[in-house]
Amino acid sequence: MKKSVIAIILAICLIALVPLFVLKDAEFGGSDDAGSQVVEQVNSSYEPWATPILEAAIGRELPGEVESLFFCIQTGIGVGVIAFVMGRLVERKKWMKQQK
Repeated sequence: MKKSVIAIILAICLIALVPLFVLKDAEFGGSDDAGSQVVEQVNSSYEPWATPILEAAIGRELPGEVESLFFCIQTGIGVGVIAFVMGRLVERKKWMKQQK
C-alpha cells in the first residue's frame, strides 16, 4: 500500500512539474484570460454587464494577492465541506454496521 501511495504522489508531482521545464517558452494563462480573448474575437464591441462587487466598492481592481487569498479561502471552505460530508458518510456506515 505504501509503495503505491508513494508512486501516485511521485506521478502527480511529475505531471505538475515536467511541463514547466519541458515547455520553456510556453505561457500558462488562466481560463479567464482565454475566455476574454475568445469573447473579444467573437464580438469586439462586447461590454461586460456586471462588475465585481469588491472592485466597485474600492473603486479599482483588486490586487492579485487579494484575489489569490480569496481563492485560497474558497478552496479551504470547499475542502472542509467535502471532508465533513465524507467523514459523516464513513461514520454513518460504521454506525449502521454496529446496529446490525
